[in-house]
Amino acid sequence: MEKVLVAGGAGFIGSHLCKRLIALGARVLCADNFTTGAQSNVQELLANGRFELIEHDVARPLQADIDRIYNLACPASPVHYQRDPVSTIKTNVHGAINMLDLAKERNARILQASTSEVYGDPEVHPQSESYWGHVNPIGLRGCYDEGKRCAETLFFDYSRQFGVEIKVLRIFNTYGPHMQPNDGRVISNFIVQALRGDAITIYGDGSQTRSFCYVDDLVDGMISFMKSPSDFTGPVNMGTPYEVSMMELANMILQLAGGRSEIEYRPLPQGDPKQRRPDIRLAREALGWEPRVSLLDGLKETVAYFRKTLSA
Repeated sequence: MEKVLVAGGAGFIGSHLCKRLIALGARVLCADNFTTGAQSNVQELLANGRFELIEHDVARPLQADIDRIYNLACPASPVHYQRDPVSTIKTNVHGAINMLDLAKERNARILQASTSEVYGDPEVHPQSESYWGHVNPIGLRGCYDEGKRCAETLFFDYSRQFGVEIKVLRIFNTYGPHMQPNDGRVISNFIVQALRGDAITIYGDGSQTRSFCYVDDLVDGMISFMKSPSDFTGPVNMGTPYEVSMMELANMILQLAGGRSEIEYRPLPQGDPKQRRPDIRLAREALGWEPRVSLLDGLKETVAYFRKTLSA
């Protein structure tokens, strides 16, 4: 029985990954410091004998008998990672070192949940894995962007120097149930505002684009990547290649939520990318992976989740 550590496993993506791994028969150790994760996200798993939840900060070393590690530990929205930027960098850098040391000690394969933010405000569109990015190291987003870039460096250096089996995954905008209503991400913002009848806040003129991947599709890709041959390290982009403008997204959510909210425009935040779309040819060719859930279907599930959460 495979023993898997999911660092950040009580968070948005991590909780879905834990649930899927348990369904596949693995024994799962979920570690989370609950900065942005919540026990409620994995509540249904607590009664399962193959699931264990511990409170732990990856910035501190961890000892565990495991075969596989998924390192998802880090606040992932600007609202959260800018609240304590030094802690964000420590989570990314010290956390990567501690998880890599554990992988080295246990001879375990380890996957790093990196991010499309390593590309910054891209000058190349769409973004392929060969693009090195356009990142401001001293800007407000630097604690996250550069922290994730440093983590990628550490992963490849541990692979080259110590032979650790690594997988580096660059996650593009992902959404779905278990997102926090106050995380500052555009989909959760729009849905909560629409359900409450508040004004929909659009930063800039609404023409900036994003590509949104439903969480179930991402989890499929993560597990497939972890199972891939050891010499396929990545980095690999995962996300949907279909762009939507912020204005189009707001109108879709308003229709699904049934609200009558007005649109309110605000200045674009510092460093906010104007375009974001992954080139996923590598994931298609190497893993046979691509997203299957349409934006409309995914938004229906997400609106239903928030409707239930906000009325509880």
